[in-house]
Amino acid sequence: MRAAIFNGPHDIGVGERPDPVITHPTDAIVRVTLACVCGSDLWYYRGLSPHDLGAIGHEFIGVVDEIGSDVRDLAVGDLVVTPFTYSDGTCPICLAGWPSNCINGGGFGNHGIDGGQGEAVRVPFADTTLLKVPGSGHSQETLRSVLALSDVACTGHHAAVSGGVGPGMTVGVVGDGAVGLSAVLAAKRLGAARIIALSGNPSRQAVAREFGATDIVTERGDAAIEAVLAMTSGLGVEAALECVGTGQSMATAFAIARSGGMVGAVGAPHDVEVPIDTVIFRNVGLRGGVAPARRYIPELLPDVLAGRINPGRVLDFETDLEGIAEAYTAMDERRSIKSLVRVGGSMTPVVD
Repeated sequence: MRAAIFNGPHDIGVGERPDPVITHPTDAIVRVTLACVCGSDLWYYRGLSPHDLGAIGHEFIGVVDEIGSDVRDLAVGDLVVTPFTYSDGTCPICLAGWPSNCINGGGFGNHGIDGGQGEAVRVPFADTTLLKVPGSGHSQETLRSVLALSDVACTGHHAAVSGGVGPGMTVGVVGDGAVGLSAVLAAKRLGAARIIALSGNPSRQAVAREFGATDIVTERGDAAIEAVLAMTSGLGVEAALECVGTGQSMATAFAIARSGGMVGAVGAPHDVEVPIDTVIFRNVGLRGGVAPARRYIPELLPDVLAGRINPGRVLDFETDLEGIAEAYTAMDERRSIKSLVRVGGSMTPVVD
């Protein structure tokens, strides 16, 4: 099969990989139709995080082509969305609601597991990983938003949940990438009254506004902190959502959080230090981490299918699998918020 190949930093190509096969009775083979490039993929692309050479990518939707003998809840022909990690659904960590940290699970596109940026993927623990998308004849807009649920929309939602966002609150979102914009959308969905988005990019500001941002701060660093504090009578925000993963973004999030507030952090950390003095002396909490997407998708999918939220709006660059290198370059150069990759052809699920 054809698939994206990570050959090292700044070197993404397309090549042949072995067709996936059922190796465990709980496996399924998914024919990928839509995939996308994640912001975390850019850390690998830039050489700032380690990644195995070979398969890459973990955000995809597709159609079930084959199932193992123990798969009970899925059938060939089902349209499915795949959270970016697979999980057995039965270990103590999964049962506690954290499938992204399943003791028997893992991620796609690394350590010998098929990547989502390819024509097909073997999905372990299919029944407890994959989610069937009900109905048929979905619009392209809807399918893009279903694809966003595989990671980015759930990660933004996790930032908001971790930050304790609720009705009537004032929220600050640090980061205007796909995750940050998804966090704006999540904060709006959870009832925040005021959402301050930090962004210096006009096109991203427009999406933030569309998603529910009430205020935009264009400054960065100390100037951004001063602006947010001025807008909140010197108090800061009740929830600061950190969606980048750099030292500056974390410092900004803690600085704009009011005393007694919470930082919801989901950015993959690089050279980040938690300001423990702020935690202790200003009573600012910290929660976050890898989003438990398999827990969130059942909650968010009905809103996507009903058109109440449109997280796929962050997918503003489109190519096919042969153009995967440009998909990465466009995001790396910030010409794109997030790149959509059309991989397969027909997407024909079984009608409920």
